[in-house]
Amino acid sequence: MFEQFRNKFPLSEEKWNEYVGHFNRIEVPAKTTLLEEGEISKKLFIIEKGCIRVWFNNNGKDLTSQFFFENQSVASIESFMKKFPSPAVVETIEPSVLWWIHKENLDIIIEEIKEIPELRDRLIDMLFQRTFDYMKHFFSFIKDSPAQRYLSLIQEKPQIVQRVPQHYIASYLGISTVHLSRIKSKLLQNK
Repeated sequence: MFEQFRNKFPLSEEKWNEYVGHFNRIEVPAKTTLLEEGEISKKLFIIEKGCIRVWFNNNGKDLTSQFFFENQSVASIESFMKKFPSPAVVETIEPSVLWWIHKENLDIIIEEIKEIPELRDRLIDMLFQRTFDYMKHFFSFIKDSPAQRYLSLIQEKPQIVQRVPQHYIASYLGISTVHLSRIKSKLLQNK
């Protein structure tokens, strides 16, 4: 899993092995809850294989905020970084192979890599990318119709449409599965 990242980090072999040694590999079935809403996040996951969604309950309605796939990291970042109860659930959609690291170990690594400008900048870029994705999704609800949001999803994140069940996609788009079916039918008719 980690060998594909090895040449991207300017670390000695000894440091690299030390950091990788903090990760634990697990295999879990689909629909495995990795973090409950209200729980404090103490693990960050990297996906070797599978798909994860982050969702929350809004008055009994399941709302998906993000999807994560291979080679992406996932946690309830707000909870993980600030140690407050997670506002969301982190759950696998597919059977998954994951690597997790405990917050205490990641904090040690982050403290050490702060002194390496290239690694520090990569970490900052990763956090800003996550924030950018949240903002883009949020603004799409304000300015775009559900059909426009679905078309953007097809163009920008086709793996979601290919791998994620329709009811989760509808939840992510903020619409019902019936409405999503209508949008898809209309798009097929217009081809």
